[in-house]
Amino acid sequence: MNAQGWDDRYRDAEFVWSVGPNETVQKYLHGLTPGSALDLGAGECRNAVWLASQGWNVTAVDFSRIGLDKGRKLAANKGVDVTFVVADVEIFDMGYRAWDLVLVSYLQIPNPQRLSVLERAAEAVAPDGLLMVIAHDRSNVADGWGGPPDEAVCYSVEETVSVLDGFDVQIAGVIERDVDTESGPRVALDTLVVAHRAKTGVS
Repeated sequence: MNAQGWDDRYRDAEFVWSVGPNETVQKYLHGLTPGSALDLGAGECRNAVWLASQGWNVTAVDFSRIGLDKGRKLAANKGVDVTFVVADVEIFDMGYRAWDLVLVSYLQIPNPQRLSVLERAAEAVAPDGLLMVIAHDRSNVADGWGGPPDEAVCYSVEETVSVLDGFDVQIAGVIERDVDTESGPRVALDTLVVAHRAKTGVS
């Protein structure tokens, strides 16, 4: 979906998702020593705002102006500062070894663009920094609940890990995510990768 499509989706609801952070993001990033953080495809910025509340210096990037506008309001309501950048992550300059944390959360783009973004996201992680990728797994299309119906914009653990030269991969797997629906509880399947770059910065 393009920027206009996401603008329309975000415009039609108060918040498409909750104003609180994604539970998996919160689980694995809570309690870490804060530093600089880059949230790619930040959407309505719930994760960016939560990270800022934990002391992180956060830059949230998305091509949806409506999503970022909602993020600004959420940040103001929470009393935190976030830098908001309207940009397409496919061409956004992430920098090199620049961020203590790079978060890629449910970013829906096909290959080869996705692999390029993941490679550049990994390169943007500073020595002793962390990369976290959580996204709809390809298996979710047939075996899970919700998410995009097109495998082309879904992830695999193997592909994600393939860009992580110079990292200690701490977590890499498909996880189950509970989803409450009108017809009862369901389970979604997500790719989750958490990886730490060595302090030396050698790649």
